[in-house]
Amino acid sequence: MPRSLSRTARVMWRRLGTGLGLLLLVGAGVGLWITQADPLPDDALAGLEGDPESGARIFAAAGCASCHIAEDGPADVLSGGKRFATDFGTFVAPNISSDPVAGVGSWDDIALANAILRGVSPDGQQYYPVFPYGAYNKMRDQDVIDLISYMRTLPASDIASQPHDIAFPFSIRRLNGGWKTFAMVDDWTLQDPASDEIAQGRYLVEALGHCAECHTPRNAIGGLDTAAWMTGAPFPAGEGRVPGITPSKLDWSVADIAEYLRSGFTPDFDSAGGEMAAVVRNTAKLTDADRQAIASYLKALPN
Repeated sequence: MPRSLSRTARVMWRRLGTGLGLLLLVGAGVGLWITQADPLPDDALAGLEGDPESGARIFAAAGCASCHIAEDGPADVLSGGKRFATDFGTFVAPNISSDPVAGVGSWDDIALANAILRGVSPDGQQYYPVFPYGAYNKMRDQDVIDLISYMRTLPASDIASQPHDIAFPFSIRRLNGGWKTFAMVDDWTLQDPASDEIAQGRYLVEALGHCAECHTPRNAIGGLDTAAWMTGAPFPAGEGRVPGITPSKLDWSVADIAEYLRSGFTPDFDSAGGEMAAVVRNTAKLTDADRQAIASYLKALPN
């Protein structure tokens, strides 16, 4: 090979290496930016005062006890420990009681709001979306502060939170920032509700109740498939399927649905079981108007 061509080749390889290095640096920078935590402004809750009585209703609607009480434990002790098997690993609900060491009793309001609304821990770590902040991010600020004020009235537990059982690379918490960017739903799925009642039902279902977390199928990265909203999904912990609850899949009337959410009894005198039994224990604590709104929302969904 002529010496001049050899020199040219070396220059080309050097330029190629420089270009690839720059691309890697840019890619790393973009990756760090996409995966970084995005907490609330420090003054996000300024001027708001919590109402524990109102917070009790939000606590029930949000289903906090369903995940955070121990198996067969007291209904108001949020000691955690419940396990959730998924395709990505097994997640364990943490202690969120008022204990200052084992729980969240030492957290201030903005730290708790960051966890609920943004999925961010006090030290800037990304929470896994098994904690449904992808629904809670639509909560009203007043409801958040009311919920926090109610949680502070509940008993403390000194039971330590257990680690998740998740394999690499899902064990890298920072990757959840990328998940939030590409998979989290920020807007309402049912657009332009036809009445105030349906709008309230939308808030209770899509934000507080996070019903889609179980009743909607997911895409390859675990995001909700909004095109198949509430049409049913594989049961994450094993065989079986969570039923669809759109009008074409659930032919109950508004009154039937509202009664089921109050008593747990279906129109054909069956009763709620499994995870739905825990849901009904929560919805039974809501008002008649709340249950009616949820039912009206479900009947307003596309088939």
